[in-house]
Amino acid sequence: MEHTYAVIMAGGVGSRFWPTSTAQKPKQFLDILGTGESLLQQTYRRMSRIVPAENIYIVTHADYADQCMAQLPKLPAANIMAEPARRNTAPCVAYAAFKLKKRDPLANIIITPADHLVTKEDEFERIIRLGLAATASHNILLTLGITPHRPETGYGYIQFKPEFFEGSEEIRPVKTFTEKPNRELAESFLATGEFLWNAGIFIWNANAILSAYERLMPELYEAFNAGWDTLNTPEEAAFIEKTYPLSPNESIDYGILEKAPQVYVLPAEFGWSDLGSWGAVHEQRKEDAQGNTGATSNVLLFDAKDNIISVPAHVVAVLDGLEGYIVIQSEDRLLVCPREKEQDIKQYVTEVKLKLGEKHI
Repeated sequence: MEHTYAVIMAGGVGSRFWPTSTAQKPKQFLDILGTGESLLQQTYRRMSRIVPAENIYIVTHADYADQCMAQLPKLPAANIMAEPARRNTAPCVAYAAFKLKKRDPLANIIITPADHLVTKEDEFERIIRLGLAATASHNILLTLGITPHRPETGYGYIQFKPEFFEGSEEIRPVKTFTEKPNRELAESFLATGEFLWNAGIFIWNANAILSAYERLMPELYEAFNAGWDTLNTPEEAAFIEKTYPLSPNESIDYGILEKAPQVYVLPAEFGWSDLGSWGAVHEQRKEDAQGNTGATSNVLLFDAKDNIISVPAHVVAVLDGLEGYIVIQSEDRLLVCPREKEQDIKQYVTEVKLKLGEKHI
């Protein structure tokens, strides 16, 4: 498709996947599922089915620019947008939208995280192309919504209206966004049939999203607009180094999508997972007869059930009498905790940093 671009957001630290994911090499650069590709490489390959290589951009923290180049050797070096500071997704998307509009006033853009899983790639491609066709001809903000199959409390939800978008019987207007409901509320969402999981994958043209920034986040809009003449020139890096750290630490969902008119959702089911936790990885792995996943031939299990295991192939381990635990070893770091406490891993990382030093995280 002409004027089509992809922006892959790859700047996260992946602290929920400690000790495997570290600040030096976070989740998106790891082959979490043992497929032979890192999550970033999988995402890049999916985008390459739709978008020419020269039109794929990576937004990442400056610390990770070299890793991006090493993992994606076909990516032009100029297509890595290095953030000097972490400021969530609203500044990241604004930066990309300005940069791509400067390159191509008709830019039609896919925004996707680097670390999500998609198992049905043909259906993913169909959905993305359908969305791109809509945003190429209409100034709408389109998000992808995943048909929910359980009352998940760790995802955001999108409620859609009954009517359809003109020209498509799949795209629906958005009614509300809800962040991470409790279980009772999530169950009620599923019962209505009107709610989808928020996949964090967006499609829009540059003009539509920048108009939304101008209305809803005018200070951020003006800050990037002031550097228009530097974009795609040797002066861009100095401008971003100065401007980016002053940006608000805000998500695109809260800053723009929850407040903007003309927001639509495209319901989809393409084997999506945000792989946001070890539990999500467990769901994607094959279980043994006792419900354990991840054990290599060097891991001996005795009376062990429903455990999530990841230890290096050369390590010999014995697990006896353990049920419902996460057991992860990576280099000189070991995590053993109950599965129901996996949301505490970020806190464990904070404690390790405070008491034992940053070199361990």
